[in-house]
Amino acid sequence: MRYKALDPVLDERSRRRFAAAEALAAGRGGVAAVSRIIGVARSTINRGLAELRDANSGDVPGMRLRRPGGGRKKLTATDPTLLSDLRGLVEPATRGDPQAALLWTSRSLRNLAEALRAMGHRIGHNVVGDLLRELGYSLQANSKTREGSHTPDRDAQFHYINAQVQAALAAGEPAISVDTKKKELVGDFKNAGRELRPAGDPQPVRVHDFIIPELGRAVPYGVYDIAGNAGWVSVGIDHDTASFAVNAIRRWWQSMGQPRYHGATSLLITADCGGSNGARVRLWKRELQALANELGLAITVCHLPPGTSKWNKIEHRLFSFITQNWRGKPLVSYQAIVQLIAATTTRTGLNVKSEIDTATYPAGVKVTDAEMATINITPHAFHGEWNYTIRPNPE
Repeated sequence: MRYKALDPVLDERSRRRFAAAEALAAGRGGVAAVSRIIGVARSTINRGLAELRDANSGDVPGMRLRRPGGGRKKLTATDPTLLSDLRGLVEPATRGDPQAALLWTSRSLRNLAEALRAMGHRIGHNVVGDLLRELGYSLQANSKTREGSHTPDRDAQFHYINAQVQAALAAGEPAISVDTKKKELVGDFKNAGRELRPAGDPQPVRVHDFIIPELGRAVPYGVYDIAGNAGWVSVGIDHDTASFAVNAIRRWWQSMGQPRYHGATSLLITADCGGSNGARVRLWKRELQALANELGLAITVCHLPPGTSKWNKIEHRLFSFITQNWRGKPLVSYQAIVQLIAATTTRTGLNVKSEIDTATYPAGVKVTDAEMATINITPHAFHGEWNYTIRPNPE
């Protein structure tokens, strides 16, 4: 009973001295009795007795709990081929640069331990983890660092876009960032993330993500007003085409842009280099010409360089907050999607409006050379394929 009460707080030296003190108190046969009762080896109790005699004689022991060389040997010392066999198992599955200081493996600890045991080693998965750390391995996730082709004037284009935006804001003209958010399946499908619910009562959703034909997919196209910190999202039910994209800009202007910039003479758009608003999409330019004629505005477009869409302001100032707002909530209907988007707010005062666009936008629309010739477009001196201004056609 005394040993059980003290054992949780005893280190090795204290444990053997306690056993030795009990053996002394028991008298003849005490070492054997204590060893049998608390399960401590007789040799350990005898060492404790020697330490007690040294302490009584004034010989103060050092701080070591064990004598030099004491304790169980490491597996790598008793099994000299263990590390080399482990390295041989993980190297074929190793990912990344072999010269890197930190490596990672695609095999689990239990699978590696089982393979080592099949080779004759006595080892558990926990020790495999310790050995892998000694070898410089660790668990790591994928890292999004590759941006595709690196254009020579990528940084220069970023500086050019920034200058255009600053000039527009200084003049009180609207500057917007546009893009299509990831298409979403409509229905009771699993949505990434978690939300607060009563314990043990998760919301049931479908096991498989097969499209529901009568509901289809939602196509959110966003417009972010850089100066006003406000967003507009048109939720389409058809194809993501340039006509749909430009109509979203039109609806943003009618609902939010014109009331704020009632005296505007121009509109600056920053967009990705691909997709429905791509720099080489003829339909995009034809629809912008129609919009310029309708609004009476000179529309300047600056495209982000290829492979840099994540730097688009709308991605981290609007879309990221929408994703956070609807995390863990199944997008069961178009109306639910619109309501979740419109309910998105931030501490900095982000204001978002959203509506369903029920129009149909056929894919594969061709724009002829004759139609392109009617577009009043002026390429800029710096990368005119990325930067251009479309002005209203003269009447």
